[in-house]
Amino acid sequence: MNAIYRPPQAAPMIPENAPFSPEQRAWLNGFFAGLLSSGAQDGTVLPARESAALATALASGTAPQAAEDDGAPWHDQTLPLGERMKLAEGRPLPRRMMAAMAQQDCGQCGYNCEDYANAIVSQAEDRLNLCVPGAKETARMLKTLVEESGGGAIDPDEVKAKAEAKAAAQARDADVRPGRSRNTPAEAVFVAHKRLNREGSEKATYHVEFDISGAGLDYEPGDSFGIFPMNDEGLVGRVIAAIGAPQNFPVAGKTLGQVLREDVSLGTAPDTLFELISYITGGVARAKAKALAKGEDPDGDAATLDVLAAIEKFARVRPDPEAFVEALEPLQPRLYSIASSHKAGPGLVSLTVDHVRYAIDGRERLGVASTFAGAVLRPGDKVKAYIQRAHDFALPANSGTPIIMVGPGTGVAPFRAFLQERMATKAKGQAWLFFGHQRRDTDFFYEDELSGFQAAGTLSKLSLSWSRDGEKKVYVQDKMREEAAELWSWLGKGAHFYVCGDAKRMAADVDAALVQICAEHGKMDATSAKAFVKELRAQNRYQTDVY
Repeated sequence: MNAIYRPPQAAPMIPENAPFSPEQRAWLNGFFAGLLSSGAQDGTVLPARESAALATALASGTAPQAAEDDGAPWHDQTLPLGERMKLAEGRPLPRRMMAAMAQQDCGQCGYNCEDYANAIVSQAEDRLNLCVPGAKETARMLKTLVEESGGGAIDPDEVKAKAEAKAAAQARDADVRPGRSRNTPAEAVFVAHKRLNREGSEKATYHVEFDISGAGLDYEPGDSFGIFPMNDEGLVGRVIAAIGAPQNFPVAGKTLGQVLREDVSLGTAPDTLFELISYITGGVARAKAKALAKGEDPDGDAATLDVLAAIEKFARVRPDPEAFVEALEPLQPRLYSIASSHKAGPGLVSLTVDHVRYAIDGRERLGVASTFAGAVLRPGDKVKAYIQRAHDFALPANSGTPIIMVGPGTGVAPFRAFLQERMATKAKGQAWLFFGHQRRDTDFFYEDELSGFQAAGTLSKLSLSWSRDGEKKVYVQDKMREEAAELWSWLGKGAHFYVCGDAKRMAADVDAALVQICAEHGKMDATSAKAFVKELRAQNRYQTDVY
């Protein structure tokens, strides 16, 4: 029979005669209270015998082990594609397909990573270029896997994959109301944008607001907002000039200009464009185009070639406009973490958007969605948009549970939503935010609001790091290490740990810092500390929203 749940301050779960010091016993009691906080909703916890066994394992230096891996050890956003594919060697085709995805479960493709893989294998989905974070690297690997398999399901495991893909498609399409998925976008109205950086910043980051009241949409903290952007008009004009075609050339019921602005990606040049170029050129140029189509880099510039640069590289090529459009990839929606609470501001969605811009060979490149949202839209403009429900990124069900949030730069967005939600619902749980950027004077996003949350008691602790203000660069993971003892104490009280931001560097560094903190203050070896952190993930006490 399960024991009755008691809050941390009630009778301890760890018996007095257990082999722990008073401090260890107090920490473990708090840890188990947090671990089992989800049970507070239905009045159950683990049996006392199992709790004691888990505690004894901790005391012996062996951290709790997570459940048996689900067969996808590569499902980690920080792993490079090569490492993921190596881990997937010898697995059934659906699993290798999944390993080729970007591992973010972001939903921009209309699936999660596993369902997208299953849909391709079962031939329920024939588009191989829907993974926005994976970009060309993922699309190329998927194409290779499809070609190796002969283009269809080839073993009994893939029969199961087909059934799973069908079920996922049915679930995805069950709610056909506008704005609930990328397949059925609604109309949102642009309200305003405001630059968050002060004068002198090297960055351009905007607070952007949309009115969704007319679409009848709502959302929860942790959800994302998908917008369908349009390409920059100046870039469209240069592409049209480069291929020597009239802007009003008819293509698929639209003009060429409309198609290039609204329907196709003008970002990284796809392999199919180089294949087209190889058909209509000759000699050395044909050899180079064929090499680029295979993923080779004959001139050392492949990574810099967007659609315009690719056309300019083969300057004498004048493709047929219709064939040119067919060689390009569809323009995908972009997802942004919602930076507001629907309870605090019904009918409004706020985003925190970095305006992506950089120069290559003297030409400024612009992020398509960030330029659209941060610089192109005007108040009253209507855009196609939808709400993407979060995958395991949400506030604890128990509003009294402490939360630790790590969100440098635009990663602060969902945590602004968390804090607004907790203030609106008068939640009692403590909250600790780690925020960082380049300079305090120019890049302290939402400074006044965060001060207000602190004054109201909604934000208990704010730890700041600035990478350009001193001789030594300080990042959020450095602040975590500085305040490691208190962070460990919060985890002992049952705190949930959240990370939002860059997947490849920041999130990996934060994870490493967390493991180090657990090892040092939990008196564990490295292997046990890693297992401990893995168990936090398994309990949904460690959640990430990374990109």
